Amino acid sequence: MFFALKRREAEDMAKSRKISFGPGFLVTAAFIGPGTITSCTLAGVHFGYALLYAILFATVTTIILQEMTGRLSLASGRDLAQALREFPKSALTRLMFTIMTLTAITFGCAAYEAGNIIGGALGLESFTSIPQRYWVGLISLLAIIILSSGRYRIIERFLVVLVFLMSISFLSTAVITKPDIISILKALVPTIPHGSLFYVLALVGTTIVPYNLFLHSAIVKKKWHLAANVKDVRKDLVLSIGLGGMISASIIVTSAVAFFNKGIGLESGIEMAQQLRPLFGDITHILFGIGLFAAGLSSAVTAPYAAAFASSGVMGWDSKQGQQKFKLIWLLVIMSGFGVSLLDLNPLAVILFAQVANGLVLPVASIFLLVVLNNREKMGSMANNWKQNIIGGLIILIVSALGFWNILKLFFG
Repeated sequence: MFFALKRREAEDMAKSRKISFGPGFLVTAAFIGPGTITSCTLAGVHFGYALLYAILFATVTTIILQEMTGRLSLASGRDLAQALREFPKSALTRLMFTIMTLTAITFGCAAYEAGNIIGGALGLESFTSIPQRYWVGLISLLAIIILSSGRYRIIERFLVVLVFLMSISFLSTAVITKPDIISILKALVPTIPHGSLFYVLALVGTTIVPYNLFLHSAIVKKKWHLAANVKDVRKDLVLSIGLGGMISASIIVTSAVAFFNKGIGLESGIEMAQQLRPLFGDITHILFGIGLFAAGLSSAVTAPYAAAFASSGVMGWDSKQGQQKFKLIWLLVIMSGFGVSLLDLNPLAVILFAQVANGLVLPVASIFLLVVLNNREKMGSMANNWKQNIIGGLIILIVSALGFWNILKLFFG
């Protein structure tokens, strides 16, 4: 038995070394969607480089929070949703966590789903003459078919490749457009230009996605099994989330050069493709549209699946896709997104609002995670230390303050 365990440990460690991209890359692929492209583009259009600090903060915060979810899975053998259900000793506390998690994650994913569907539809509409409402129906139907088949991961990987290629194009364009490096460095110092707080919250919400906390903990649980793998989790996150932050920053930079620096406004989603014209020329709209569609559909599949997984965990349901309750959750999220997408709303406003909604939900998910990580009975040596608690507490205070301030602005002007 001893030698069998040692052999498994060696195999697990060898396997982790062979794979260059792990759960962290899937988190990056999930948040590089229509919301990221839209939020970063509008931030660059209206404020130039000034809000780059928000991306830096969001990237570092994402790495810290996702590292906590990774440690949770490695130490306890439970993902975040299961931990929220099983760890609290008080029945009242478990009930409170269950209700708040279901409300927060379902609301966040439903809001995000509308942005995903509309974003993907905008991409297809940008190089076809077919009205957006037809593409909205197609994307919603495809998401249902993919999740119903149980084989969506193969298609998702293909879509992630398309999104990744389009993201690389932003990085290339950022170099080609020759931005002002000194101004970029100055923008890493926090400032809040007039009217920018809404966009700061959107940039935070589009990067630190609450449902990714649940997805990441579940994927880490399946991929790694040893306490020593915490180093692999951290390396994977720094590499993948760091790349995601660079992609988001490049979108702001290219948008600032293409629009803000020239005093040009942005009136439609199609005009976002102009950022890529220096690299792709006349085929810009087609490539941008396909990439935006890929980002939208990939996220439109991931968001409802994450909501169903989180709901199943906190309710104690079997998370296999064959379970009717599991199917009902992701179907409700897709239909909610589909319904909002059919309303006569400004597409860019809906996508941006989805990111703001996530920014408001994030404090709830972060508090849950911080509570679980302080359960030393379950976490052992990988429980949060006082430094990690201080950092986690500061993060929660900052994102909560941003959300609260935005609510005041929405209701009281």
